[in-house]
Amino acid sequence: MEIFLTLAEELHFGRTAERLGISQGRVSQTIKRLERRFGVLLFERTSRRVTLTPAGRRFRDDLLPAHRQIQQAIARVIAAGRGITGTLRVGYSSQMAGDVVLRAAEKFQAGHPDCQVEIREVQLGDPYGRLRAGDLDLQLTEFPVDEPDITVGPVVLSEPRALLVPVGHPLAGRESVSLEDYADTTLIAVTGAVPQLWLDHHYPRTTPSGRSVPHGPTAPHFQEVLALVAAGRGVSPVSLVAAAYYSRPGIVYVPFHDAPPIEYGLMWPATGETARVRAFVQAVRDAAGRGAE
Repeated sequence: MEIFLTLAEELHFGRTAERLGISQGRVSQTIKRLERRFGVLLFERTSRRVTLTPAGRRFRDDLLPAHRQIQQAIARVIAAGRGITGTLRVGYSSQMAGDVVLRAAEKFQAGHPDCQVEIREVQLGDPYGRLRAGDLDLQLTEFPVDEPDITVGPVVLSEPRALLVPVGHPLAGRESVSLEDYADTTLIAVTGAVPQLWLDHHYPRTTPSGRSVPHGPTAPHFQEVLALVAAGRGVSPVSLVAAAYYSRPGIVYVPFHDAPPIEYGLMWPATGETARVRAFVQAVRDAAGRGAE
């Protein structure tokens, strides 16, 4: 079956033998045996080319669906035995998280060469949409997360929090800022399909002492937040390490001296924990220097 279908695709005895890792003589002998058994020519051969006969085309078309089913059955039994094959789709929501995912993917594929890793960016304005749509198997995203259909994994990154302010802003020249300083600013928040828990954690409405925090324009993507801050429309919280990834004229990163860090953690669908996911979670922990803690 394999020899016939490969020859039907390649229409060349030498390429078929090379592709299957067998001798050209074996390809020729196998086809001759099939033709003798069926009593009909499957291929027309000349010194210049090989073509399928009408009977050969019919046999190919009838055989292909069965061949695909056999291949799928083999793939499934291998996957059941090993547990780590196929394709794993991993999302990330920031460049620093993306770096960790890329390092983890390299380590993961070295240990599991039969499993391919696809890496995709997740927008802050819709942090769980691709996970829920089945486009991703797991992702590394800012915490907190409290969703009944999503399993929350370990914290992978913990970065100091900073305030993104325009050049020339009263806070721009400070060595550090306080959460109480929010009351004297206009906060630019992310908008979209974002849970209220997450918004309240990162974009509070009041300071710790209860002072009101003014909110201004919103943006669905972080690049738009950067543009709004640079234009002097307000300020926005961010991890301090973002300064190394999102540096541009018109903005300044000022660290907080009293704010909790921004934590990035792994998550996956509650019904989607597999051997692949578990193995990649460990690869991410290793890549981030967190080992088995």
